[in-house]
Amino acid sequence: MSRPAAAPGAGAGTGAEETTTELVTTDLAVGGMTCAACVSRVEKKLARLDGVRAGVNLATGRARVLHPADLPVARLVAAVEGAGYTAEPVTEGAVVAAAAEDPVERLLLLMVAVHAVPVIVVSMVPALQVRGWQWSCFALAAYVVTIGSAVFHQRAWRALRHGTATMDTLVSLGVLASFGWSAYALLFGGAGALGMRMPFTLGATPGGGAEIYLEAAVGVPLFVLCGRYLEGRARARTGSALRALAELGAKEVCLREDGGERLVPIEQLLPGREFVVRPGEKVATDGVVVEGGSALDLSLLTGESVPVEVGPGERVAGGTINVGGTLLVRATAVGADTQLARITALVTEAQAGKARAQRLADRVAGVFVPVVLGIAVCVLGFWLGTGAGSARALTAAVAVLVVACPCALGLATPTALLAATGRGAELGVLVRGPEVLESLRRIDTVVLDKTGTLTAGRMTLAASTAADGFDRAEVLRLAAAVEQRSEHPLARALTAAAPQPLPAVTDFRATPGLGVAGTVEGRRVAVVRPDAGADGGVLPAKLREALAQAEAVGRTAVVVEVDGRAAALLAVGDTLRSGSYRAVHRLRGMGLTTVLATGDRAGAARAVAEELGISEVHASASPERKAELVGELRAVGRSVAVVGDGVNDTVALAAADLGIALGSGTDAAIGAAGLTLVRGDIESLVTAVRLARRTLATIRANLVWAFGYNAVLIPLAAAGLLNPMIAALAMSVSSLLVVANSLRLRTWQPARRRQGGARFGR
Repeated sequence: MSRPAAAPGAGAGTGAEETTTELVTTDLAVGGMTCAACVSRVEKKLARLDGVRAGVNLATGRARVLHPADLPVARLVAAVEGAGYTAEPVTEGAVVAAAAEDPVERLLLLMVAVHAVPVIVVSMVPALQVRGWQWSCFALAAYVVTIGSAVFHQRAWRALRHGTATMDTLVSLGVLASFGWSAYALLFGGAGALGMRMPFTLGATPGGGAEIYLEAAVGVPLFVLCGRYLEGRARARTGSALRALAELGAKEVCLREDGGERLVPIEQLLPGREFVVRPGEKVATDGVVVEGGSALDLSLLTGESVPVEVGPGERVAGGTINVGGTLLVRATAVGADTQLARITALVTEAQAGKARAQRLADRVAGVFVPVVLGIAVCVLGFWLGTGAGSARALTAAVAVLVVACPCALGLATPTALLAATGRGAELGVLVRGPEVLESLRRIDTVVLDKTGTLTAGRMTLAASTAADGFDRAEVLRLAAAVEQRSEHPLARALTAAAPQPLPAVTDFRATPGLGVAGTVEGRRVAVVRPDAGADGGVLPAKLREALAQAEAVGRTAVVVEVDGRAAALLAVGDTLRSGSYRAVHRLRGMGLTTVLATGDRAGAARAVAEELGISEVHASASPERKAELVGELRAVGRSVAVVGDGVNDTVALAAADLGIALGSGTDAAIGAAGLTLVRGDIESLVTAVRLARRTLATIRANLVWAFGYNAVLIPLAAAGLLNPMIAALAMSVSSLLVVANSLRLRTWQPARRRQGGARFGR
């Protein structure tokens, strides 16, 4: 999968010619990687090519390569193969996720278990060691060491041919050393005597040549294979959210044309064509409802649990499920241009990236295996030098080889990110990459836009005051009847607020800049500016007071006249989103400072800030002023996130440490942001912050375990306190614990909303 890179000139070179070379990004599926040492090896091989930078993800088995456009992909593949691994380009749109369960791997594990378990049991229980038991165990172990462990030997040999060592090298050496010593002891050391019995110990046995270690020779591959099998299944679950997104799209669509309907593959659907969505079916692609009304289940796309009602003229997203009536939809976007495709692409991008903690772990793992090999040699020499005997020296060295676990280091970060980005997508939170989660964790100040972010972004009737002698509901009904002939946003707000159906209007007249008038049920009704009334703008005291209150909070007011008399004052304004108060309150409760920056008037900005409890307000702010504000906050040491939804917010979004866009906003805002809240709900930001904090806490716990495990168990193995079989079990459990800890993010739930409390009910 190749595409233009976002940052031309980001290659390794520094010359003028190189910095102007167009760069593209190609994703490769890499096979044969088993630990973080493999990751380091592949990255180094790719980086040796001129102008190439690469990042490899062990959890997904993918390499993301930034390279000059004139460098053939075949050379990238050849470089990976030169490191001893397989590689092939990833097709456009392929899902980044761990592979499903491999039946061959499962069969191999089963066969190894059948041969290895009897050997382990008999070796550990002296009462079962009947006459000649060691020779029967030797025969069973021979199968495990040769056929069952062939995959380790092959990969170790391939790594050796390329001058490197991996986790498979350690396993292969441990298995061969244990089996080789056991064969020597059986044939030449006296262990082959038919009446011989051998007790089992957790540490190295201080015996002589009559000691055999067949349980280690079969236990090591058994536990490693079992661990990798379970680890693979768990890693596949971490990518289930992305696979669910990829499978959301419809496969067929029912087109309506020439008065009839026909079912065609989704690939034949083009923008502008109309299609039918019946109850229970998926919406085939993004579009606008032409006919019908229904409720759509958006839960898999945005995380919203309650179906959303749609009708003619409203937009719908592909992949959502129709749970109500039949809809006729006109397609507006297909293929990669749909909201579902963009969401899937964003999650894929996020899971292909690397966090700083992962890059550190990969650097450590790159030298880990050679260091372990050196330690094992030193341990062998030390025990031989102390006169402890070759058996004790060998078992201590083998235990060091087997217990070492760079796998946990390699999996600590990517599995957590894979699970977190997938869970975030399910909750309506999309991140562009792991660095976004890291930035979100460090944020201490949030700059909030007002219109469309904290407020709904559309005008509604906010207040109505009737003059003495007039009924407020009746005046509103008459005003809406006149306004139904107008397309002005104010007219739509009044029409929506009045009871339906509305009476007919005659003699309608619209005067630009002043208002509208008409005859309704024999009465002359006008809706005009407060200073443009029939009486010269002189209003009754009650309406003057209502006008002053409306202007103080930045609302737009109009006067309704009935038969030449001022009957009511209607105030129209933008209303707060339902979750804005909860979001701001919870952000402050998490230790974040909130700042309001808006291009709106000071009165409207102050009213919103006071209602939400925001103390710092910047009104009438231009796009450039918003960006300057971000710079000022960063200059005093603040880590700043900007939340916006419009084109006017893009400069500030790009200038901030982290830009956050609403999914209901413009494409420009979404493109400039690192994090997108799909629902268009500011409350999702609280979920995003909490998810980021939980994810990074999980990564830290994984890394502490991965480093701590090796820091404790390698010295124990070197001291002869670990049997190689127990060491193999510990190594497998180490990787499994890291993956299992990351997997907990797949079921992470944001804190439930508190019930009760007047302000929380907004």
